[in-house]
Amino acid sequence: MTLRTSISFTRLTSAAIIGLCFSEFNSAFLISPAFAQTSEGRQFSPAAGEIVNAALALINDNQHSAALTKLDEALSLPDLNAYEHGTIYQMQGTSYYELGQYGPAVSAFENAIRSGGLLANEADSLRVNIAQLLIANGQYAEGAERPESYLKRGGQEKPQYVEMLAQAWVQSGHYSRALPWAEKWFNDANPKERKHFDLLNFIYHNLGQAGPQADIVKQMINRWPEDRTLWDAWISLLIQSGQGEEAFEVNVMLNQRGALTREDELLKLVQYYSYYGIPYQAANILEQEMNAGRVNETPETLEQLSNLFRQAREYKRAIPILEKAALQSGEGKLYADLGEALYNEGECARAETAFMEAINRGFDTGKAWMLIGTCRYESSQKEKRPVCKTTTKEGRKTAPRAIKRASAVQAFNNVPSASREGRNAKKWVSFIQAEGQAVEDRCQFEINVERDWCFIQIRHAYDATVFQGGFKLEDQKCAKFKDEYDSIYRVKVGEADC
Repeated sequence: MTLRTSISFTRLTSAAIIGLCFSEFNSAFLISPAFAQTSEGRQFSPAAGEIVNAALALINDNQHSAALTKLDEALSLPDLNAYEHGTIYQMQGTSYYELGQYGPAVSAFENAIRSGGLLANEADSLRVNIAQLLIANGQYAEGAERPESYLKRGGQEKPQYVEMLAQAWVQSGHYSRALPWAEKWFNDANPKERKHFDLLNFIYHNLGQAGPQADIVKQMINRWPEDRTLWDAWISLLIQSGQGEEAFEVNVMLNQRGALTREDELLKLVQYYSYYGIPYQAANILEQEMNAGRVNETPETLEQLSNLFRQAREYKRAIPILEKAALQSGEGKLYADLGEALYNEGECARAETAFMEAINRGFDTGKAWMLIGTCRYESSQKEKRPVCKTTTKEGRKTAPRAIKRASAVQAFNNVPSASREGRNAKKWVSFIQAEGQAVEDRCQFEINVERDWCFIQIRHAYDATVFQGGFKLEDQKCAKFKDEYDSIYRVKVGEADC
């Protein structure tokens, strides 16, 4: 998060420069044509004064190129004193500045200071003006060094100097050097304006000082609660400090207030709900915003919506959305997702159609056939289980349950052996075959138990023929085993009699 802060350089006017640089010159020359001396050594010779006065008239008439020519003429005069040098160089700097030539203007002002013809306060003021010119010329660090040194030497501190230093150090990228000046500018401001808050917020952000930045942002939110950029900054700070749930709550609150209107904001809110395990609410918000037109209906957002409904186990609501997304995008994965949603609703036939379409569009063949096989198997489990006593072995093989299990095996056998799903498919085939064999083993066991019990009953009936006047079987259900019993035991008895 970055709040953009306006950093501006206040352009010096010609009047300001002349007022700062030439106040004594004007009083000496314009007021007194005789070039009166204001203090020892601070006067012009008649020759120099005439040329300089002509140059000043050109400056006042905004004819700065012509004025520079005159000033060069003045500088060529022999035996100029320090005061004359200092004043002429200041005038040069003024004209260069007005012509937008900041480099030559700085050089001229520096020459004026080096001339030795300026009073201490004049030199200090000019150093501040040089700093402003350097900053205006993009030399931010060099421009900031000068007034900072001036103030550290005990120079008169003015609010505009403090602001200039804070902004210059920011523009140079030296945020740690800008911070104390920005804090002083902020603390001394009365009343405090948005620009004071913005600058501190910007510096704290770039220095990674989340705590102080959070304090500033909270103050700003209290003053400008309708500014969304401030809320975004607050949310970003919460996330950076590991307070993700609080950031989520702020987003929820903003949405309840109707402050979230942009698509990216709404999608971020949906992601928050999903991340914190509330997919149903996330899906409802996304569907509502898509219907309202605030979130575009694209294959991506449709897929996202369907995924959220599937996470919430709302497969019925996911199916028509997936169908639309698959048709729009034509992607195999979306057809596979549709097949999985249909599979979860137990619609195996439609699921298979979707999976086959997914395969045709490049989706993983092994994974698709695994899902088809799983759906077929689970569908078989819903069929009636065979009753061993009322069905034959052949009858059990042609029962709906067995047919679906066989089709599941067929699907698993379609999984390529080289597929990542190959081993799982083989395990499924082994499992289904073992399960089928277990059914047959159980039926055979039940048959054997009944057969053994009936053999005992048949034997008892034969043993009692003398007493009962013939063969009388008490349990008629055992009659079906009599021929088998006789073939095993009675024949042997007959053979023994022979």
